[in-house]
Amino acid sequence: MNEVFICDAIRTPVGKYGGGLSSLRADDLAAIPLKALVNRNPGMDVNAIDDVIMGCANQAGEDNRNIARMALLLAGYPETVPGVTVNRLCSSGMEAIGLAARAIKTGEADLIVAGGAESMSRAPLVMAKATQAFSRNAEVYDSTIGWRFVNKAFENRYGVDPLICTAENLAKEKGISREDQDQFAHNSQVKTAEAQKNGKLSREVLPVSIPQRKGDPILFDTDEHPRLSSLGKLASLKPIFGEGSTVTAGNASGVNDGAAAVILASEEAVKKYHLTPKAKVLGMQAAGVPPRIMGIGPVPATNKLLKRLGMSLGQMDIIELNEAFAAQSLACTREFGLEDNDQRINPLGGAIALGHPLGMSGTRLVTTAFYQLQENNAKYALCTMCVGVGQGLSMVLEKV
Repeated sequence: MNEVFICDAIRTPVGKYGGGLSSLRADDLAAIPLKALVNRNPGMDVNAIDDVIMGCANQAGEDNRNIARMALLLAGYPETVPGVTVNRLCSSGMEAIGLAARAIKTGEADLIVAGGAESMSRAPLVMAKATQAFSRNAEVYDSTIGWRFVNKAFENRYGVDPLICTAENLAKEKGISREDQDQFAHNSQVKTAEAQKNGKLSREVLPVSIPQRKGDPILFDTDEHPRLSSLGKLASLKPIFGEGSTVTAGNASGVNDGAAAVILASEEAVKKYHLTPKAKVLGMQAAGVPPRIMGIGPVPATNKLLKRLGMSLGQMDIIELNEAFAAQSLACTREFGLEDNDQRINPLGGAIALGHPLGMSGTRLVTTAFYQLQENNAKYALCTMCVGVGQGLSMVLEKV
């Protein structure tokens, strides 16, 4: 098997729902990091790119016509470069990287650009067609996040718990208190605030020029979702499902926009195109769990991957765990036998602070880990995520 190297990684800032990136179409947004990677690596022959693979979870609006292919053409790639969009919901951006890595490992490709994008702000309302002749019944769904067009047979067998309910289910089953969830969320915000202050997040962020109807474009260059507040403020927020529940807007990830991409190359492509290998993809593994507790997915996915690689969690110097919810994150870390405040977990903060643009988030985790591996004695990084409808996905990187 060939070794697979990540040679560069970049992302847009993460925008709030209806915020700084909301005026950009999803395909235009996805084109931004694709174009930047080519500009940042002038020795790379864009005609030699074997494929562009992008993750996108929604695909119900402006992202509907194979956003990878649309974005690469909008980014100025030659028409001869193909593109494919993949969907493993929340982990789509990591899935794209893993699929690219597998193609290079097997020798079916040498140079691939992979990433993910999501514009949750621009996700459309969708309407089902009538199921009976002359029906006057119209059903409209908000496609931003969650269930729509529910299969009744699936609902009867597995239920269709909203994502927030799956976090509540884990909190109850694992005995995770509201106080511990708020503390975890607060820690995420503190770490992100510090990373924004010391510049450790800015190195992975590509400023985006936002056209205005009047006047000069606005340069959007900072993640805008973080909202650092006191523990007292977090404790004052009402639970989303009312009395007796624990998940709040403060201890859950956000609804966001963003795009990210990385260059993956074989050793031959690295030499041929004068690329700089900085990390290796050692492997990726998915696992399934009951949909009603989808948030525990990182545990079996990680355990399967580490077993296959002959590695242990103790070897991981960085653990980028996507913070869909504090309850879900704590359920995973405690199942792993880690302390709640283990310093390896999301050193720069996680999705509770940074936000969670579904199709982009997996690439964002890999990008954040990629840059952290360059700065210290760290050697291995674990990136892991839960996935809606009951899955987990994990990936291990090694510093070159």
